[in-house]
Amino acid sequence: MKYFWVILVIGLLLVVGCGNKASTGNINTAAVITSDSTLDTPTDSIKEFNVVAKQWEFIPDTISVKKGDTVKLNLKSVDVVHGFKINEFNIDEKLNPGEEVTVTFVADKTGVFTFFCNVPCGEGHKEMKGTLIVN
Repeated sequence: MKYFWVILVIGLLLVVGCGNKASTGNINTAAVITSDSTLDTPTDSIKEFNVVAKQWEFIPDTISVKKGDTVKLNLKSVDVVHGFKINEFNIDEKLNPGEEVTVTFVADKTGVFTFFCNVPCGEGHKEMKGTLIVN
């Protein structure tokens, strides 16, 4: 009975080991990546930020993400009508007081980008800016 189990195990190992068709010696060179290769792939990461607009600032005023990140911004004005615009990502939203607007986009380019209020909201309107950093 002892030999039966040994022979059974050896037989299973042979069947499993020899049954793999991928070991034909052929290498699919299209799937080989060398250390010299650079890949520019998305990180498949979602970064979510709550951004408050109030006279005359955005909180937070700096947002940092990685290239390829999906960015979700929950925008809310707490006092008067404001705007939120990032030219490079075609974002242009009107923010009514007390209402939340959600914007989702892919940070597909690296750089430092300015977001700003594009709705006249008072004497400090021109200084109402923030920075989006995409590394």
